[in-house]
Amino acid sequence: MAVVLIYRALGLGDFLTGVPAYRALRRAFPDHRIVLAAPQALAPLAELTGAIDEVVDTAPLGPAPPGADIAVNLHGRGPQSTALLRASHPNRLIAFGDSWRADEHEVQRWCRLLREHGIEADPGDLRLDPPAVPSPAPGATVVHPGAASEARRWPADRWTEVARRLDDVVITGGPEERALAERVARGVPGARVLAGETNLLTLAATVAHASLVLCGDTGVAHLATAFGTPSVVLFGPTPPDEWGPPADRPQHRVLWSGRTGDPHAATPDPGLLEISVDDVLGYVPASQSSSA
Repeated sequence: MAVVLIYRALGLGDFLTGVPAYRALRRAFPDHRIVLAAPQALAPLAELTGAIDEVVDTAPLGPAPPGADIAVNLHGRGPQSTALLRASHPNRLIAFGDSWRADEHEVQRWCRLLREHGIEADPGDLRLDPPAVPSPAPGATVVHPGAASEARRWPADRWTEVARRLDDVVITGGPEERALAERVARGVPGARVLAGETNLLTLAATVAHASLVLCGDTGVAHLATAFGTPSVVLFGPTPPDEWGPPADRPQHRVLWSGRTGDPHAATPDPGLLEISVDDVLGYVPASQSSSA
């Protein structure tokens, strides 16, 4: 069977912004096997897209699996990722050349790439069905204080102040974020710490069945978009018109000071620090607030 290889060896948020492109390729090549070169941990979510047949475990800028009939570079503008795909000797390569736009929304970018190669793609096709595993906290308010870099992490004490004003709070995160989650939870009566206790599917189920998600510009924000869960997302160095939820979905609210910066900096972005506790609480629906 002929193979379409999609190269996007990145993290959770990157994976989720590619969903419309994956589905477009599935529709365009219904008789091909669709293979995603990405971290194996994403395989359970890849199955939820209905577009991907297999995930081949691939590290960022790791070698591309050989033997594809069509290789699609959804990893970046190149040249490194494009060179890796060329080295795998596909019969056809779909990748950006001179038409890359630095300030384009990530979802729109990859849909445009496909359209430039004659493949129709709908950037609004982001929705996933909830995973078939139970949520450990159905109906809870999810507070996710972590992010991949310090630049995108709002201070823990501010998250605590917000969480104290909310009902039925759970604090999520990865195993490496357990200490951060426990720090946020201190002083929040009844808060449950799930950081380090969920795998990707149970985290997804937690978000899918939450009443509200509060987080920074990170993968959990994209999970909220994928499942249609109301969210409040804090942006710092990167503007929401490049990585935020679709503007036509009012259940997703974004806060941004209007400043940009280095998304990989070792300290919280100054623009992110301009967002106050009151700013965040002002975006929380009254039904989610406690009387604390």
